[in-house]
Amino acid sequence: MIQEMMKVLQYEFMQNALLAGVLVSVACGIIGTYVVLKRIVFLSGGIAHTAYGGIGLGYFLGINPLISAIIFSLLASFGMGAVQRRMKERADTIIGVMWAIGMAIGIIFVDLSQGYKADLMSYLFGSILAVSEMELFLMLVLDFLIILLVTLFFKELMAISFDETYALVRNIPVDWINMLLVGMIGLTVVMMMRIVGLIMVIALLTIPPAISNMWVKDMKKMMIYSVLLSLTFTFTGLWLSYFWNLTSGATIILVGGTAYLLSLLGKSIYHRGTRKALILTK
Repeated sequence: MIQEMMKVLQYEFMQNALLAGVLVSVACGIIGTYVVLKRIVFLSGGIAHTAYGGIGLGYFLGINPLISAIIFSLLASFGMGAVQRRMKERADTIIGVMWAIGMAIGIIFVDLSQGYKADLMSYLFGSILAVSEMELFLMLVLDFLIILLVTLFFKELMAISFDETYALVRNIPVDWINMLLVGMIGLTVVMMMRIVGLIMVIALLTIPPAISNMWVKDMKKMMIYSVLLSLTFTFTGLWLSYFWNLTSGATIILVGGTAYLLSLLGKSIYHRGTRKALILTK
């Protein structure tokens, strides 16, 4: 088994896939932590699916779909972020409509595009084994940008994640920081679409931080554990999909989902054991 794995690593496509997994896991662990703590999973899902409009636009204009997806995803992020901040009572409805419109725009642009669109489904369901060197470079740049922004505004992002009222009292520009966060979510979504696809982006974005949040409450530790868990799920899912001839994106998510259920079970057993120990000591 080990010899087979070493043999597979000699192929360039597998090297690219593993590197892509590392780059995406870093962004996913960091930004996913904020998504889980702020409970904006639905907003993130809306951004992810609206990004498909950028994919269709890229095909229509004859440019790299990832580049057009970055622009489209950022516009969608800022639009949905503004809706969530200013129209809280109807935010979920409006975001749902924007989500559907974004997907519809992508489909229409694809229909209007000329030529054969062989890799279109890879953006919906992921194709980590088909990641190109240019896409790796884009992922690296986006990773660097996300890490830089989080480092520069870590205290402000932490403040709005736990208590926006406190952040306002401390004269933190809450609206601006929220827009910064949703923009980073948009960038992360674009990175993840080639790994697990837009359909399952939200799962990889939230499962590792959700597991981490069960066991740790410190934000920095939560980010570190989320990155490590994302790496574990991605690598494990990648190897399983390769040896069993399965769809890589779905396998990665299934590994993560199984880990989440096991973590829930472990947490429940741990709490029961702790309660019994307290009863016995009394």
